[in-house]
Amino acid sequence: MPPGETPPAEASTASGAGPYRPLKRGWSKGPLMIILTVAVLVALFFLVYAIVL
Repeated sequence: MPPGETPPAEASTASGAGPYRPLKRGWSKGPLMIILTVAVLVALFFLVYAIVL
């Protein structure tokens, strides 16, 4: 490189982690069902608690 010339901003060789692979699906059914079950149980607990008071 001659004196006074600006070097490139990035290297020509990349150390990437591989090709980009988009997610095939969103939430799987298992974790989603566990979250919904816990949410329903918490809601039922507070509903019963409000009725008992």
